[in-house]
Amino acid sequence: MPSHSDERSPSRGPIRLLADPVFGPFFAGKLLATGGVWIHNIVAAILAYELSGSAFVVGLVSVAQFAPQLLLAPITGAAADRGNRIKQVVIGRFINVAGSGGLAVVLIAAGPDGLTDAWLVIASALVVGIGFVIGGPAMNALIPSLVHEDELAAAVALNSVPFTLARATGPAIGALVAVTYSPAVAFLIAAATNLIFAAILLLLPIVERHRDAGSQDRRMRAGWLYVREQPTVQLLLIGVTAVGIGADPVLTLTPALSASFGAGATLVGAFASAFGVGAGAVFVVLGVLRRRIGLENSGALGLTALALGTALAGLAATPPLALAAFALAGAGMTTSLTAFSTLIQQVLPEGLRGRVMALWSMAFLGSRPLAAAINGAIADATTVRTAHLVVAVVVALFAVWVRPSRLSPAITV
Repeated sequence: MPSHSDERSPSRGPIRLLADPVFGPFFAGKLLATGGVWIHNIVAAILAYELSGSAFVVGLVSVAQFAPQLLLAPITGAAADRGNRIKQVVIGRFINVAGSGGLAVVLIAAGPDGLTDAWLVIASALVVGIGFVIGGPAMNALIPSLVHEDELAAAVALNSVPFTLARATGPAIGALVAVTYSPAVAFLIAAATNLIFAAILLLLPIVERHRDAGSQDRRMRAGWLYVREQPTVQLLLIGVTAVGIGADPVLTLTPALSASFGAGATLVGAFASAFGVGAGAVFVVLGVLRRRIGLENSGALGLTALALGTALAGLAATPPLALAAFALAGAGMTTSLTAFSTLIQQVLPEGLRGRVMALWSMAFLGSRPLAAAINGAIADATTVRTAHLVVAVVVALFAVWVRPSRLSPAITV
């Protein structure tokens, strides 16, 4: 249960939750740290492209960062259901600090022209990815402990806001800092934001929910068995996978797309920020969508917008049109990811939350290595615009697969 008093008025909306002495600082810290993550992501992509000139190498940065999700998420998800979730998140953040800060130190020591290939950038992404997978399932599983049960939908929606706002601001800040000062300074900032979030988590009086609602089996196997017996949850995780695939081009393909317009790092940051602006702007209507058409329909609508925006970005003849297309894609990502994630969180037993949210991480982030490698290879072999169109078709097919009529009537909004 939340650490604050249970004597309260009816369930709080987003504004009141942000004023909560526990949820508010958690939200602010996550927003800051996620901004740092996106500073690292975009500067790593820019640096890798500058060093190699290859979209495939940029894709390898994403492969290194997100591949640990496939290898370690089952282990860290099970750990989140057995141990202290807060400490697990903090450990993950310290590893993130090591990944970003370590690369910054190497760049400072090597000097402006000391780095000749992208392998150290890829290695840094791997360290950051390990930090993500250690803390990610535990952090997602913490959300119900921060609010009351009838506030979960609002809390899950708010929990996606740091991710979307960070996508709006982090890439622009990262590209600006890298161009104005150096990539090393940008990586130092990314490290500092994760360090601050870790300190906030250690200071917050979070009381985790009692975990007697799940299986006595504490192995990851119990999470797999639960999902196997829940067809609706399977479809929702498939929807989350589609969102992860659709979110990849804004990181892997934008350096090459920017080059096709004869531009450089600044336009890369602008593309990624436009995606984030769209992702953040749509948040103001998510509540209306949830009430008017339901979460199932919101998920399908979001995937459709994500596919359309990705296709238009590939077809855009000018940078402003590409910026607008990325904004549409970002709005689709937020709409679909929030809908699918909320539906999953609403049905999970507390004792299995960490393990099933580990599967959520594998679906959303674990899909990125394969998507990044394929997208980069297609862009190098054909054109970056063809790669965008391929992703759009794949996401559209997923939208048909998880259409509302296929979701179980057992899920209610």
